[in-house]
Amino acid sequence: MSKYQPEQFHQQAADALADPQLRQNFRGAMDYLQEKRRSAFADPKEEADIRDCAEAIRQRCLSHLPELLEQLEANCTANGIQVHWAENAADANAIFLAIAQAATSPSDHPLLMIKGKSMVSEEINLNHEMAKHGITCLESDMGEYIIQLDGDTPSHIIMPAIHKNKQQVCDTFSEHLPHFTPTTDVDTLIQTGRQQLREKFRTAQIGVSGVNFAVAETGTLCLVENEGNGRMCTTVPDIHIAITGIEKVVAYLSDVPPLYSALTRSATGQAITTYFNMISSPRKPGELDGPKAVHLILLDNGRTQAYQDEETRQTLQCIRCGACMNHCPVYTRIGGHAYGTVYPGPIGKIISPHLLGLEATQDLVTASTLCGACGEVCPVRIPIPSLLQRLRHEAKQPPDPGHDPLKGQRAAASTSEALMMKGFALAATHPALYHAGTWTAGKVNQWIPDKLGHWTQCRTAPKPAPKSLHHLMKRKRKGESS
Repeated sequence: MSKYQPEQFHQQAADALADPQLRQNFRGAMDYLQEKRRSAFADPKEEADIRDCAEAIRQRCLSHLPELLEQLEANCTANGIQVHWAENAADANAIFLAIAQAATSPSDHPLLMIKGKSMVSEEINLNHEMAKHGITCLESDMGEYIIQLDGDTPSHIIMPAIHKNKQQVCDTFSEHLPHFTPTTDVDTLIQTGRQQLREKFRTAQIGVSGVNFAVAETGTLCLVENEGNGRMCTTVPDIHIAITGIEKVVAYLSDVPPLYSALTRSATGQAITTYFNMISSPRKPGELDGPKAVHLILLDNGRTQAYQDEETRQTLQCIRCGACMNHCPVYTRIGGHAYGTVYPGPIGKIISPHLLGLEATQDLVTASTLCGACGEVCPVRIPIPSLLQRLRHEAKQPPDPGHDPLKGQRAAASTSEALMMKGFALAATHPALYHAGTWTAGKVNQWIPDKLGHWTQCRTAPKPAPKSLHHLMKRKRKGESS
């Protein structure tokens, strides 16, 4: 399990800021990814057209989500894919365990699941939960494999080991891989990891993957990747289990190419990835390869809370490209671990409150300058800054009439803050009271202490001017000297 928790955000952020190597690693990586995206969207009109199209597709599909999920289930089932529904992480892990126990015999033990990249499997803490039952989950995505060796967790949704440089990867391999000759040559490091994983694909009983797009009209699961490990996980083991959030469904196969283009350009600046897998069924009679059984787990885990409100539903438009992180001035300085959530950065700050509740994530929704960079690069135009402001409101205030409370509604409410705001509102609407207050503040400013708790940790204490602007202007109009 992760040692980072969202409730410890402030301390984790302070620790990250005090780590010069971590900051250097992220600064270099984010600059690289920003430049790649700029190159991929060199034509502003083309960029706008792609984003308009992607946004429209996601909004259309989400507006028919219940019907599309039923259609997806029917067509997957007709194709021979077994569909399972999980309300939460516990349900999803129980399904994984039941499939593993039902489909294998004692001679298959110890069981090995080999995983392609899947943030939803991170969301349910699959590796840890399966380990409780003697099942090993081995990461095959190179970044995931590196951090698994270290007992670490991803710090980015598409580049999980981006917080490490090549010397740190070399150190990890030296510590965990026998007969490894230390080197910082990237190609050699990659080949070393692949050699370690190659045999595992053949011996694993179960392959696990995520899903980028689930096509309702055909019952097809689409998987985007660059390393080929996803194809190995979904074709070599006898059993393939795919897990995805319920929001990933699209209506038509023709919806996929525009979203695919928006995803790869925004994520890594690629026009297309090295591999694009389309999984429509288990191995059919007469076919020589492919899994004998394919399962699809559709996970809710708080997504229906976001779905039920028209504004927060926009959160579910996300196609997990990570562009918002790459351009966020907060994320680029503190990295992903500081957030303590599976999904860090701007998208994490608006999806995690629905998955974990506002009790745990109340500090995350305030960890933004609201500069708008995330919204400006989002390929599906999610209004992240306005959603953050909405969640800040929900963390402090009761739900508006006609709205159901969010999980953890008013978790950050403060009686003293509410009284102060009411006092300010009273003064601001009664000029005589306001001017009396500013006059008094000007008279006592020399007695205001230099230390004012959290406020002066990174700021100087406020010193009201001896005379307010209103007072000075009033005297000027009278022709008096200030």
